[in-house]
Amino acid sequence: MRINTNVSSLTAIEASTNNEKLSASSLEKLSTGFRINKASDDASGMAIADKLRTQASTISQGINNANSANTMIQIADKAMGEQSNILDIVHSKLLQASTSTTSDDGRQAIAKDIHALLTQLDNIATSTNYNGVTLLQRSSDSTEAATSLTFQVGDKDTDVIKTAGNIQSNTAGLGNVDITTNLKRLLNDTDGDGSSLTQDKALTYIDTVNLAITDLNTMRSNFGATQNQIESATRNMLTSHTNIKAAESIIRDIDYSQESANFSKYNIIGQASTYAQSQANAIPKNVLQFLQ
Repeated sequence: MRINTNVSSLTAIEASTNNEKLSASSLEKLSTGFRINKASDDASGMAIADKLRTQASTISQGINNANSANTMIQIADKAMGEQSNILDIVHSKLLQASTSTTSDDGRQAIAKDIHALLTQLDNIATSTNYNGVTLLQRSSDSTEAATSLTFQVGDKDTDVIKTAGNIQSNTAGLGNVDITTNLKRLLNDTDGDGSSLTQDKALTYIDTVNLAITDLNTMRSNFGATQNQIESATRNMLTSHTNIKAAESIIRDIDYSQESANFSKYNIIGQASTYAQSQANAIPKNVLQFLQ
């Protein structure tokens, strides 16, 4: 029997120390709700879970982008809807001006109304924007056609949706057969006292306005098609985001029932190891019996 080195006590201390580490790790998991809090908990699991988390975060941003894009297109659609109402009224007034039952004075009053309406149509094109991006023409001070808009709606650089482009929803861009026929000419002919709008010109401009309405509907339908694409992509991303978060949860999150059982086990073992240490420390006292 030896007393300088109490092997039994050292063994009990080692077991107790290891159990304390396991108990502390279990308590950390219960406190955070995560099964993996550091790489040593599950190195490969952490790598997979982190990759899934990054993918989910990227898709979440893609959903935000898609929602913003949807809002942008809705703004453009509502503005073009109002422009469509304006063209319907202009069309009716041209029909009124093209008949012989309308006097010259009446035709001049109609011309002033048409000029005001077309001016408002241009004002809508100039002012309609989302976060500073002009939607119905190139910019607030340029009536040229707007360039295509690109929306990032996924976690890859190829996950993009683009608008048709060439949106020029103003008097310079609507009703164009060539440079001699568009709403701009009607806007100019109805300026001033309105005397330039004759009965014959009113008849000519009816076709121009019909063509303008067709152009506007084409541009508006292109926006609608893009919005349908975006909404479809959003639904797909929502499904992907849910499934990816579920996969990450399986790897990273803790099963509380299982870990509670583990913590209880470590707690009981800790109490038992304390008793074992006290017994191991008592064993050397038996040597005294040989010395008496």
